[in-house]
Amino acid sequence: MPTSAVSTRPHVVVVGGGIAGLAAALGVLDGLPTAEVTVLEGSDRLGGKLRLEPVAGHLVDVGAESLLAVRPEAVALAGRVAGDDVVAPSTTSAAVWSRGALRPLPGATLMGVPTDPDSARGLLTDDEVERLRDEQEWPGGALQEDVAVGEYVATRLGQAVVDRLVEPLLGGVYAGHASRLSLRATLPTLWDKATRGASLLAAPTSGPVTTEGGAPRPAFAGLVGGVGRLPGLVADVLRSRGAALRTLAVVRRLEQVTDGWRLVLGSAASPEVVHADAVLLCVPPTPAGRLLAPHAPTAARVLGEIETASTAVVTLAVERAGLGTLPGSGFLVPPVEGRTIKASTFSGNKWAWTGDLSPDVVHLRASIGRAGEEAVLQRADDELVEASVVEIGEALGRRLPRVVDAHVQRWGGGLPQYAVGHVDAVAAVRSDVARLPGLEVAGAAYDGVGVPAVIASATRAAAATVHHLSTITTHRGDRPA
Repeated sequence: MPTSAVSTRPHVVVVGGGIAGLAAALGVLDGLPTAEVTVLEGSDRLGGKLRLEPVAGHLVDVGAESLLAVRPEAVALAGRVAGDDVVAPSTTSAAVWSRGALRPLPGATLMGVPTDPDSARGLLTDDEVERLRDEQEWPGGALQEDVAVGEYVATRLGQAVVDRLVEPLLGGVYAGHASRLSLRATLPTLWDKATRGASLLAAPTSGPVTTEGGAPRPAFAGLVGGVGRLPGLVADVLRSRGAALRTLAVVRRLEQVTDGWRLVLGSAASPEVVHADAVLLCVPPTPAGRLLAPHAPTAARVLGEIETASTAVVTLAVERAGLGTLPGSGFLVPPVEGRTIKASTFSGNKWAWTGDLSPDVVHLRASIGRAGEEAVLQRADDELVEASVVEIGEALGRRLPRVVDAHVQRWGGGLPQYAVGHVDAVAAVRSDVARLPGLEVAGAAYDGVGVPAVIASATRAAAATVHHLSTITTHRGDRPA
């Protein structure tokens, strides 16, 4: 077999070609432009849960369709690779389908906790509003240990706030349940208030984020053509800088060697070995734990204990004629309503580019699935489409016009669940991995499931990798090509 020439270029391998892996690869090249970077993705495409598919002949998002803009990471990356295609929503006015009607979502809330109790009136009954206003102290005063979001908020503000406000918002972001999700990990601002014994209803001490001109900055952003374009745009930049991006490259085993790492790919009958000076694992918790098991058993065990939730996104293209006016950007559905869908987005209203796709059809979408609700996702695609059509129509108070096309995107195990104690669990993972020079982890399992948080974890891992490679003298002898 031919051998490669002796080179001092460090080889960095990124395992996982979702947005975490792509952002990590870019971060490595930004910090160490001479590095040789290889991204290994096990599936047949890059991008992970950011994805476009044709519906009624037009490409639309079937994964995440917006980026949280109050954090800088995702918008900054999108601006870097997409320029002026980064746009704000046309409307962010959302509702909650509760007790048989669409009711406005209070404008000033922190994951459902309103700063003004009266703003929740209608969504909450008068008695529930008064209970919200009558904020109770947590037994024992300031919180000392992590606790479930639902338990804490219900104790202080009433169960209805959890059922009608917090649950639908948490379900949209984490596909989880307030009774199990960590307050500290999922709502750090509320956690800070809780540890100080402060009121949950107090307005934030800092004002709204503003643009340079002083206008309030939108909380969300998107891309003309869909957020699903983002991975491809980042991949184009990586290729232009010499990175190798491989799909259908499943890493079976990770081995530590004297001068770095060996990754074993392919089948047992025909394995392929890739050498690396540093490795970034940007894959979900289960495969990350499997690869780490021989080297970081504590990290592997903790990652193996992180549950994940499966979800589905149903995208509909319905005839524009007869649809009428859609209210705002869409609506959320509390679990206590017992519906199949947990949210619906009126994509044609929310994003101007989507609304302009066709004079004949309008695109809508519904989200389905929370942790522990696998049974609903076992239904056939056509059943999920029918349930979405019926329930969106019921929420609007009228039948939807004819469905011209539909698409069902299933995301199996796509959202890690941040159970009570998650922050400490992540610290244990990172402490164990820190013993392994040249190995880093990143992705949705650590510091947040949203795109900005995932990019932040990737950037952090990339910076640590660059630091490691910059502090060692790399001697690479002849290695198999």
